[in-house]
Parts: sequence; structure tokens; C-alpha cells
Amino acid sequence: MSTPAAARIDAHSTPTTLVAQTDPASLRAVPVAPVRVAAGQAGLAPLDVPANVATAARLVARAGDAGAALLVLPELFLTGYDLPAIVGEPRRYPLGPDDPRLDVLAAACARARTAVVVGAPVRDPERGTLHISVVVLGRDGARLGRYDKQHLDAAERAAGFTPGAAGCTLALDGWRLGLGICWDASFPGHALSAALDGCQAYLVSAMFDRGAGVRKRAVLGPARAFDNAGYVVVANHCARSGPYDGCGGSGAWGPDGGLLADAGLDDPGLAVVPLDPAAVARARAGDLPLADPSLDAQHGRPRELITVD
Repeated sequence: MSTPAAARIDAHSTPTTLVAQTDPASLRAVPVAPVRVAAGQAGLAPLDVPANVATAARLVARAGDAGAALLVLPELFLTGYDLPAIVGEPRRYPLGPDDPRLDVLAAACARARTAVVVGAPVRDPERGTLHISVVVLGRDGARLGRYDKQHLDAAERAAGFTPGAAGCTLALDGWRLGLGICWDASFPGHALSAALDGCQAYLVSAMFDRGAGVRKRAVLGPARAFDNAGYVVVANHCARSGPYDGCGGSGAWGPDGGLLADAGLDDPGLAVVPLDPAAVARARAGDLPLADPSLDAQHGRPRELITVD
């Protein structure tokens, strides 16, 4: 498989600015066939990467049994949301190039023929910077690349994490899927940038807690879906992780903003949704805000592309 070097977990070079699909015909284009995507959640073993990899592998198997081509898992799923410990031992907890701790998960992907987007801390081998990332493994288990969270909150910056330099689009079975991590989804322009790159869905790995996170989860999913006339899939924590208690509700919203799947507080839990080209076509018919010329200023934002064969 050919993947741009800038998208690989072990080589984040200067991001490439992709050509956005600016004309109305491209923005209204839809895939030929449906694809099934799953959002998973489960309680974690704090800072125990092998144990959490095993949990991720079990969720991949369940997603594969449900016919999902891709599984999305929550933010920092492989360690839990324990920022001080992660930063305090940057050579122990963050993932590195070709990290062997991912081998069990890679094997599960290959058996299930299901790709995975899984949250983890990553240490950039060239710059030494720490990132809150999602790592992408293909349906054959290949390490395809990563996306680094672009919008870090004050606590994440203070802890020592570095924001990502570029957005990221996955190409899967004719679909274009934008990636986001938690607070990214609070910025309408983040999902908009993905939509202007032709994405028909926005996949978010999150830590929404049982306080303000309940409202965020209820509002941001349908808002980003309705704003951009595309699907939103959110994978959220459902149990204690670091200082937070996840509110669960991993699920999916359709292009009209309607809730289609909800894992509730199940632990482990899985929400599976078929992404339907016809639903996107209906949402993008008629007056389409994405096609307004005033959005041209968004097109210069750098993005990377990861292709899932």
C-alpha cells in the first residue's frame, strides 16, 4: 500500500496541502456503495497499554462480526486520559515508530478485515514532541498513519502536548472520512475543513465526561452533521479515565442531524451505522452552504490523506 510519508506514524514531515473539492458538483458527489462504520467504548486499565490493546482487539472482532469496515475508538484509549503520567514517562507510555505493542491489535484487524482508528499518545521520533493522536491500522493490520489533535485545551498544552499541524482525511471504499479528536469537534471550522475536502463523514475520538460532556455529546454530534450535510460518528469513553468519568453514548448521527446509533453506557459497547450514499445525496441537494463561494478562505488549510485499502 502506498501512503504519503507525512501520514505515517513514524514520519510526520511538513504536511501537504491537498486540493479541496471546491466546485458544487464535487461537493455533492457521493460514493457508489454504502459502508458500515462502528464506534466502540469500554472501561480501561489505567496506563496499561497491552491490556487496553487487548480490549481494542476484542472490539475490533465484534465490529468485524457486525460487518463494519472501520472501528473508531475513544481519545487516548490505549493509556487512558492520565496526562501527567504520560508526559512524565515519555519513553514508556507514548507510542513510537512501528510500536510492537500494536501487534495484537494489528492481528485482530487482519482476522476481522476491519480497520481501526484508535486514540493514543504519540511521541514524534524526529522532533521529540508529544501528541494526542489517533493511529490508523488497515484491514490487513498495516500501520497506515496517524492524526494529531489540532485543538488542545489549556490543560493539555500545560501538560506538554503539542498541537497537530494538519487535518486528516481517510479514503475508504469510495468514502472520504475526516478525523477529529474531542475538542476539535467544538470548532465548526474543523469539521468544515473536512467537508470542503470532500468528506461525507466526520469521525471523532472523544472524552466527553458526565458533567459538561453530556451536553457536548448531545449537541456537537448533530450540529456538525447538520452543518456539513454528512455523517458524524463519535467514539467516547464510558467509564473512569484519569480525572474524568466518560458519559458513554458512542454513536452516530445522519446528515440531517438525527441520531442513528447509540451505545448508551454499555461496557464494552458498540454502535454500528451504515453510511448511506443516498442520505448524503439528499442532504446535499438544493441549497448547499458548503458550495458558497464565501468559504474559499477555508481551502488553504493543510490536510493529509490516508488510504485504507
